[in-house]
Amino acid sequence: IIDLMDRLGVPFNRTQEGFLDRRRFGGTLYKRTAFAGATTGQQLLYALDEQVRRWETEGLVRKFEFWDFLGPMTDDSGRCVGAVAQDMVSMQIRAFPADATIVASGGCGLLYGRSTMSVFCNGSAASRCMQAGAKYANAEFIQVHPTAIPGADKLRLMSESARGEGGRVWVPRKAQDPRPAKAIPEAERYYFLEERYPEYGNLVPRDIATREIFDICVNEGLSVEAGRMCVYLDLTHIERSELDRKLGGILEIYEKFQGVDPREVPMKIFPAVHYSMGGLWAGYAKSADGGLVPANPINQMTNIPGLYAIGECDYQYHGANRLGANSLLSCIFSGLFVAPGIESFIKAQKTAVAEMPASLFQAAVAKQELRHSKLLGATGTENPYLIHQELGDVLTRAATVVRHNQQLDEAYTKVSELQQRSRHCSLSDTGSWTNQNVIFTKALQDMFPIAQAIVKGARQRDECRGAHYKPEFSMPHLTQEEPAARRREAEQWCDRFEANNAKFLKSSIATIKGDDVEITYEDVDTGSISPRPRLYGLVGAEEIEDVWKNRQASKDKTNI
Repeated sequence: IIDLMDRLGVPFNRTQEGFLDRRRFGGTLYKRTAFAGATTGQQLLYALDEQVRRWETEGLVRKFEFWDFLGPMTDDSGRCVGAVAQDMVSMQIRAFPADATIVASGGCGLLYGRSTMSVFCNGSAASRCMQAGAKYANAEFIQVHPTAIPGADKLRLMSESARGEGGRVWVPRKAQDPRPAKAIPEAERYYFLEERYPEYGNLVPRDIATREIFDICVNEGLSVEAGRMCVYLDLTHIERSELDRKLGGILEIYEKFQGVDPREVPMKIFPAVHYSMGGLWAGYAKSADGGLVPANPINQMTNIPGLYAIGECDYQYHGANRLGANSLLSCIFSGLFVAPGIESFIKAQKTAVAEMPASLFQAAVAKQELRHSKLLGATGTENPYLIHQELGDVLTRAATVVRHNQQLDEAYTKVSELQQRSRHCSLSDTGSWTNQNVIFTKALQDMFPIAQAIVKGARQRDECRGAHYKPEFSMPHLTQEEPAARRREAEQWCDRFEANNAKFLKSSIATIKGDDVEITYEDVDTGSISPRPRLYGLVGAEEIEDVWKNRQASKDKTNI
């Protein structure tokens, strides 16, 4: 895939010898990530869009830009036969019959009010698939990126590449030290990630870095500013020429929106909702070596035949957490593998969608037109934008960095209340031209199934796994000093770890049931890589790792 992108013109950074350069990202100990400055995703987008435009000029692709996906269409057998969408300029609603339909609508960050995602990533497309019967998996796993800056419209990511190139996270040891950052001596700086995780330093996995920043600002009161929570991300010790060559993209963003040159003054950052590990449930045909069987029709298909999900809106590739840069790879991978499978699916169908009666598609359009007209004529008293703000506040408080069952119970009640209120909205714009008010209100109403799945999935998962962290269920440090006692304690720790996996090493599957969601569970296939303890910063990690390795070696001998 990297070679393909290289051939398509992505300007990857090179070593002096001309080879692809690599950098570290969070959770890794060696340089594994090819990159294009600090804007790898943007450069990939440009290269791929160029190819789409090429096919467009040849008449093989037709874009419908500024259209809103209203939902999939299904026939009597439950097969997806296309989609209904709305032109957000003329407000026309029309059917798009298709032998197969791919949803590639990104994550659900807007549920939280603001995030680093596009402002269009509100989860409504996935929710509309859920309302048609699709399953939504692992909703509770939401990645909060440790380094972002605030904005009025959204939160802007300061890429992990900044830490991969030597950026250091710190706060003054004196709370709200009034001195400029560069005037604070090294001895009075608290490089808390480096001190707490000496092996990984500033490149611990994102969930750990996020929790530590949260702990520093909230629990220890060491935020850089008194008025808002933030810590320093310092690049000032790196040569300007090196920064401009490898990180120019994010430095320009910071300077533009904060009015400060991060080459001279440390950046002020704080965590932000960034990525949805969960998404629409999608299947795959497993090969003998654990990979995908090429061209199998179920690859990336949801539980609705003919409806496919790829990219961030599917759940398959990142489990409970995501390593930096892996999302770019998974988006391209799923896109590459879905096409041959779709071809196989279409060939296997007895009836082409073009042969189906027009009444099927007319009924789907009529259903959406009725919903649209009802919203325009609504006489409620609720403001959809205020409801959305409340929803974001509830989810941010209860379902981000640190989660507690009491807060999750309260959040679920509140989300259900907001769902009811969203049905009594009054629109300030009832026009029939570029009416963004009605588009937003529809999206708001459709956010609630995923919001419920996030909160309910988190409430039912009494453990710590990846981005899902409940402190009352965290695995303990070892406390025994005497070697034999410490060994027994490590054995007990591993027993608990195995028991926890037996109960919770499963994907949560959400389906809509009336005004609620139902959560069931599905085993995770660990045939290729067995899960092992996550021991970052844990006292007694060496002893636990030794016990675990011995257990695995014993199991391997038994299997032989």
